[in-house]
Amino acid sequence: MGQKQKQDLRNIVLTMLVETMEKQGFSHILIQDAFSKYDLDAQEKAFVERLYRGTLEQILYLDYIIEPFVKGGRKKTKPVIWNILRMCLYQMLFMDSVPDRAAIYEGVRLTEKRGFRNLKGFVNAVLRNVQRGPLPENVPEHIRLSEPKWLYDRMVNQEGKETATLFFEAANKPDKWVCARLNLKEKKKEEILALLAEDSCQVKDVEGIPEAVYLKNSSDLTSLRAFQEGLLFFQDSSAMYPASFLEQFAHRETVHLILDVCAAPGGKALHLAEKYPDVPILARDISDSKVALIEENAKRMRTDQVKSQVWDATVLDKEMMQKADIVIADLPCSGLGDIGSKPEIRYRVKEEDIRTLSVLQRNILETVQSYVAEGGFLSYSTCTVTREENEENAQWFCSQFPFELLAERRFLPGIDDCDGAYVALFQRKKA
Repeated sequence: MGQKQKQDLRNIVLTMLVETMEKQGFSHILIQDAFSKYDLDAQEKAFVERLYRGTLEQILYLDYIIEPFVKGGRKKTKPVIWNILRMCLYQMLFMDSVPDRAAIYEGVRLTEKRGFRNLKGFVNAVLRNVQRGPLPENVPEHIRLSEPKWLYDRMVNQEGKETATLFFEAANKPDKWVCARLNLKEKKKEEILALLAEDSCQVKDVEGIPEAVYLKNSSDLTSLRAFQEGLLFFQDSSAMYPASFLEQFAHRETVHLILDVCAAPGGKALHLAEKYPDVPILARDISDSKVALIEENAKRMRTDQVKSQVWDATVLDKEMMQKADIVIADLPCSGLGDIGSKPEIRYRVKEEDIRTLSVLQRNILETVQSYVAEGGFLSYSTCTVTREENEENAQWFCSQFPFELLAERRFLPGIDDCDGAYVALFQRKKA
């Protein structure tokens, strides 16, 4: 049997960075694709993910340091070269395991490998100038945290400086635990935990949600046997609260149909399948690809309880009027609660998007509330932290439609041990 071919890890990361920053690729998909494409061991996977995610998280701070050493700045520099500088500087500043000389050498080597031999001296000079220092002092706070100024200012105004800083620092914290929901319909918790232990996976409980755990593993989590056997679903603990809220108020014997209107990838519908066994669940989303994702996850989690359908949530389905005892509306949003797990979001969302998405949410709520039966429940949730997309829309909804707010909760990284999110549960008033 031949020796395993050694992969060029930094070249893999560079490809991912260019795909993300120049072609709007999504980090979680690119990581999965890289782990599937290349034969990497656990240590190599950990290095690739740390360097890639870490560089993404610190882009604005890295650019701030690099800019003074490059005539014409980023606009005059080829994207691949600028991303080489970013990832090399990240290693120099944030990865103690990588000596500066190694980071610089690898940057020069990558420059030649990518066909820019004439720029080897340039890359070497920029990185050595940064190495000689000193690093700039009095760095603006939003740059230190590597956040767009509009987002930093908005969070400070909304939460206060101390809480906003905790939020952003939590988003940039390396070596994060990943949350997963255990499929307790298939096996007992201790049996699943034993499987995870055999795969050298660290596990800790999630307070208040017995079916949830935090995982840490130096390998690709999708390679875990528990995942492949449908015994766990990667889902943040904040995204499990719609089912937890409903369990408190919507008793099983009163629930005959559940409708999830924006369901992909299917996490909430599958969670409800465990809470309400034998209750039909219709999971809808706007495209064939999204519905295929729901079906794929339902198959892996070994359930035929969840049926899927392509449907635009803004379009009224007259056949569904007041038919559902539970409607799940996990709505499109700015996604700012996920900047810890998907760091590129902070660079893509614009402030004007928040208003646009808030209006879209209202349009969907106005449509889907009509599907809720008398005395039934509507769960409204987002994975963002702005009040326009959360509390303000919940207040508007109660003022416009015959629903009572039963429970709500907002989650904020740095304060809560999870992603940022909002969950509200409403009940239709009886006539």
